[in-house]
Amino acid sequence: MAEKKAKPPTKKEETTMNPTEAPAKETEEMMGKAGTTVKDGIINSLKGVGEIENQILALVRNTVADTLKATGSVANETLTVTKDVLQATIKATEEVGTGLVLSVKSVAKGLVMGVNDVGGDVLSVAKQAIKGTVKGAAEIGGDVAQITRRAVDGIIEAAKETGSNVEDVAKVTVNGAIEAAGSIGNTAVKAVKDVLVGAVEGVKEVACTALPKPRSASETSTPEK
Repeated sequence: MAEKKAKPPTKKEETTMNPTEAPAKETEEMMGKAGTTVKDGIINSLKGVGEIENQILALVRNTVADTLKATGSVANETLTVTKDVLQATIKATEEVGTGLVLSVKSVAKGLVMGVNDVGGDVLSVAKQAIKGTVKGAAEIGGDVAQITRRAVDGIIEAAKETGSNVEDVAKVTVNGAIEAAGSIGNTAVKAVKDVLVGAVEGVKEVACTALPKPRSASETSTPEK
């Protein structure tokens, strides 16, 4: 008897025989959907971060202004209120376990704007805010350089938006940051100086007048505290 030739599989059979092989077009569509999902998720997350920062800014600004108005002594109580707000911020991030890098810019900006709203000394609060931020970051083991950079950005933004003398604010902020870093150690001073160059970039003459000159070889060899 002659051997029967096997019939070639139909399209339906081919599909059944290869259930794990998706057509190229379908695969491309799936990959495209994955990219779109990730993109949309990132956009929504970034929008959420912006909303959080704005909420923190409004909270700090209004709280500082209202508190200083209630005391009736803006000049005498500004330092106390600034310390209280910074300490509360540090405690909040410690309890949550994260968030200082995210929140510090809005907190520093809110402090300056709140004090400005009631006619307080912007230069004084700018210096106090940055010093408290640097020391607070070191105390909780945070990234001192990045946290300092974020705080400086917030302070300078506040100076611009309130019509303050941006150069003067930048100078006292830079000096305050380096002074506070000096109490931590040489490594902190170097890290803070490095980020401050970028932070004050674009502010006329600040980089050359506010930032200290490079240390000599004998100074750089001094053991860290």
